[in-house]
Amino acid sequence: MKRQGVSCERKLAWIQSGKAGAANGFLMEVCVDSVESAVNAERGGVLQVVKQSVQIPVFVMIRPRGGDFLYSDREIEVMKTDIRLAKLYGADGLVFGALTEDGHIDKELCMSLVAICRPLPVTFHRGKGLLADMQPRKGSFPPSLQQPNVQSPCPSTSRNISSVLFISAFDMVHDPVAALETLLTLGFERVLTSGCDSSALEGLPLIKRLIDQAKGRIVVMPGGGITDRNLQRILEGSGATEFHCSARSSRDSGMKFRNSSVAMGASLANSEYSLKVTDVAKVRTLNAIAKNILV
Repeated sequence: MKRQGVSCERKLAWIQSGKAGAANGFLMEVCVDSVESAVNAERGGVLQVVKQSVQIPVFVMIRPRGGDFLYSDREIEVMKTDIRLAKLYGADGLVFGALTEDGHIDKELCMSLVAICRPLPVTFHRGKGLLADMQPRKGSFPPSLQQPNVQSPCPSTSRNISSVLFISAFDMVHDPVAALETLLTLGFERVLTSGCDSSALEGLPLIKRLIDQAKGRIVVMPGGGITDRNLQRILEGSGATEFHCSARSSRDSGMKFRNSSVAMGASLANSEYSLKVTDVAKVRTLNAIAKNILV
C-alpha cells in the first residue's frame, strides 16, 4: 500500500491532515514545532491531543535532544522513560535512531530500546516529531486515553502498526549498505532516509540501491526535500512505495503587537511572527500524485 509521510506542526494541522488522508493509507509526522519542540513531542499533552483528534495510529519519535545520535547514559535513560510514557499514553509505534562514535548503528542500545518498544512497531528515523500511520482504522476509535492500554495496540490494526522506524541517524552512518542489514537483524520495520545526501532527490541513486537491497524485508522510505515538483521522479526513480515530506506553508502570526528586538532562541533564523504549518492542499496534491504512480 502507498503511504505518505507528512510533517505537521500545529494542532489544527494535525486534525486537518488526518482528515485529508484518512481515506488513504499514508504516514504523517506530527510535531508542535520542528525546531524547538519536536524533540520533546512525546511529552506533555501533545500525544494525548493528537490521539483524541485523529482516527489514525500515531508513531512517536524518541529523541532526547538535537544534534548527533551518540547518546550519554543519562540521555539513554531519558529515551527509555519516554518510550514507556509514549506506550502508556497510547502510542501505536516508536521512531528513533542511535549511532556509535565511529558512525555505525549502536546495536546494543537499539536492541535494548526495541525490546522496551515491543509489541509496538519501530522505525529508524531521519526526521523529528511524532509519526502517525494514516491507514484508516478498521474498527473502533483509538483506545481512550483515560484507560491507557500498555499491553498492545488496537487489535484490529496491530499487524499494520507494529513497527519501529529508524530516523535521520541513518543518513549519518559510515556504511549505509551494512547499516541496512543491521537494522533488519535488530527488528526495525522501516527506515527513513534522504540517501545520505542533502535531499532525497540528491540521494536518489543510493535510495534505489537500498530499496533493491531490502527486497521487501524492510521499508526504505525516502524523505528530505520532497515536494509536488519532484515526487514523481523520486518514486519512479527509486521504486519506493512510501515517502515522507513536510508539505508546509508559512502563515503570518496573528500578533498585532510585535517586538522586533527579541528573538526566542532557535528562532534567530526565523521570524517569531511567521508560523510553519502543514498545508492540507499540499497533502492532497502529493497524495494524488502518489496514487497515480503507486495504486
